[in-house]
Amino acid sequence: MGAAPRAPAEAPPQDRAAAAAARVAAMVAAEDLCIHDDFLGEPQRRDLLACALLRHGLGEFAPARVGGTQRERRLDEVRGDETCWLSAPYLPAESTLLAGLESLRLALNREATLGLFDLELHYARYAPGAFFARHVDQPQGSEQRQVSLVLYLNDAWGPATGGALRLFNADGAHRDIAPVGGRLVVFRTPGREHAVEPATCARWSISGWFRRRA
Repeated sequence: MGAAPRAPAEAPPQDRAAAAAARVAAMVAAEDLCIHDDFLGEPQRRDLLACALLRHGLGEFAPARVGGTQRERRLDEVRGDETCWLSAPYLPAESTLLAGLESLRLALNREATLGLFDLELHYARYAPGAFFARHVDQPQGSEQRQVSLVLYLNDAWGPATGGALRLFNADGAHRDIAPVGGRLVVFRTPGREHAVEPATCARWSISGWFRRRA
């Protein structure tokens, strides 16, 4: 009697992200937006969520602020999240993610000739009920941020949980994107208004921007 067929092994995180980079970049070049489910394999998602929880437990998160560099302030009526900026030394799962996002940066430059030079990246935690009002990601007077991304780390997420990323079109219509774990959302930054809707439980993500030189 023959052996039962084995389930295919999951590709290493580096290979998985590199393979996805070209698809994401082509979609962003064509439509200014890409939603890629399962950008993270489940083991990598769990590892990154564990990194976020560890850093939160160590007190590395702080209330997020709004406004330019000279005028940053906390406004709970605008946003209620906590953030933790990624900087060296990185945890192993973070280093793996950064390698995959570097592949994405290079692919975006090939596909859309954006001249992207570096990446700003942070964890974000929204407590139950927290939100981020409608906004754009470019601080006033700065055009360095060219491509926005958000990568969701949440465990099982149902439709009633809320917490959607709400993307607005130029005509005022909007599209809601659920923060399903492992999902990557990438969009052109200039002029793209968006918001984060409140959720019934804590919402975890990694958010950031590919930037060009000033």
